[in-house]
Amino acid sequence: MGLAKEFKDFALKGNVLDLAVGVVIGAAFNAIVKSMVDDIITPLLLTPALEAAHLKNLTELVIPGTAVKYGNFLSNVISFIIVAFVLFLIIKGVNATRKKEAETPAAPPAPTNEEKLLMEIRDALRNRPL
Repeated sequence: MGLAKEFKDFALKGNVLDLAVGVVIGAAFNAIVKSMVDDIITPLLLTPALEAAHLKNLTELVIPGTAVKYGNFLSNVISFIIVAFVLFLIIKGVNATRKKEAETPAAPPAPTNEEKLLMEIRDALRNRPL
């Protein structure tokens, strides 16, 4: 029974659930990035280079006489750069939000009754004629 309870506590911890959500979102994000590279960036930026090489797709770039497809590698590098940049922007935004929250000072606590009484005594002693 102890092992099952430990596993349940582990599996339902917030960190594990957050990680699971992150993996699912990451997989969906991967499809978006792949489409962006294959359908937007490659046609816009690399079309002249591909036409000069008489190719229609970046994945057709191969070293002549070999099976080395450096076009696939270039596509994956471009995808990685996009993902890394987007994650950088997200983390930068989160850090900026946290920094603003940290910079906002908390209001000082109200003085206790004892402190108020001591302040009144101090003020009375100051204002007393010599």
